[in-house]
Amino acid sequence: VQLQASGGGLVQAGGSLRLSCAASGRTLSRYNVGWFRQIPGLEREFVAAAARDGGETQYADSVTGRFSISGDNVDGTVSLQMSDLRPEDSAIYYCAVDWSLSRTAATFASGYDYWGPGTQVTVSA
Repeated sequence: VQLQASGGGLVQAGGSLRLSCAASGRTLSRYNVGWFRQIPGLEREFVAAAARDGGETQYADSVTGRFSISGDNVDGTVSLQMSDLRPEDSAIYYCAVDWSLSRTAATFASGYDYWGPGTQVTVSA
C-alpha cells in the first residue's frame, strides 16, 4: 500500500490550499486518518484527524475554525481544506492512517500505523 499526500505549495497569507491523501488500493475514508505537520528540527505536530466512515473530527487549537478534514467515499481520499493560512502554518504536512478500524481517531503520531512522504506547504507573509 502506498500513501500519498498532494496539494501542497506556496500561498500568500490569508489564502487557501487543499491537501489530499490517497492510498493505493484502499478506500482511505474507511479508516481513521490524521494530518500532522513538521518543521525541520522540531517535533511532528498534530493538525487534524477524522474517524473512519464519516466519524468524529478533531483539530488542533491552532487550526480550529480555519482547517477542515473530510473523507470522500467516491474516490476514497481524505482531504484537509486549509483557509486563512498564516506564515506559522508553513511546514511539511503528512497524512497517516490507522488500519485498526478503531472508532476514535488519535491525535498523537503513535496512534497511526502508516505514513505518507509529506507535502510542503509554504505561506508567505
